[in-house]
Amino acid sequence: MSMIRLQNIARLYEMGAETVHALRDVTLQIERGEYVAIMGPSGSGKSTLMNIIGCLDTSTSGRYELNGIDVSDMDDNQLAEVRNREIGFVFQTFNLLPRSNALHNVELPLIYAGMDAGQRREQALSALGSVGLTDRVHHKPNELSGGQRQRVAVARALVNRPSILLADEPTGNLDSKTGVEIMALFNELSRRGNTIIVVTHEEEIARQAHRVVRIRDGLIAADEQVRT
Repeated sequence: MSMIRLQNIARLYEMGAETVHALRDVTLQIERGEYVAIMGPSGSGKSTLMNIIGCLDTSTSGRYELNGIDVSDMDDNQLAEVRNREIGFVFQTFNLLPRSNALHNVELPLIYAGMDAGQRREQALSALGSVGLTDRVHHKPNELSGGQRQRVAVARALVNRPSILLADEPTGNLDSKTGVEIMALFNELSRRGNTIIVVTHEEEIARQAHRVVRIRDGLIAADEQVRT
């Protein structure tokens, strides 16, 4: 059974008198352990697709199954529960608390989940270790480089041990050398068996994945294996 199953997904937005078709009849399956890039120009529908996969939005029509559970008709509270349990997000802007150190930033999802302090700390330290930041746990974001900040964000996304790591333009705020380092980290996480979906408009970033799904005008224009 596929981890992600999208069947005939459409998403319409009413913009005054106009109806915008952000997605049109998208059918897509992603298996556990795959490393997939979703690529397309601005306005192609890739962000809408990411929001639906990430349970941040729901489709107008069609069916979405995540780990065998139909999430298509869930309400906001149910979707939030699925997000917290199943999906780790990495954003272009890092979204770290500026006054908190790396350890506390990574602990945050576990605080919301109600985990006790000892287990929380252990799991957060393990996540920071997995991204090579064991020696930066007490540093605040302004004491870290851009690449280190994004590593903290990746550790926070991994700390709940989610089914999927969903990254939206993860190198967008980084210089090219640091971007290469972050993509090397994603490759390493993929080798360890994590399911990774990267949303990008950059060909070079997309080619790091093992499969590239190209979106254009709300449709899947191509779906290709890059390498095995």
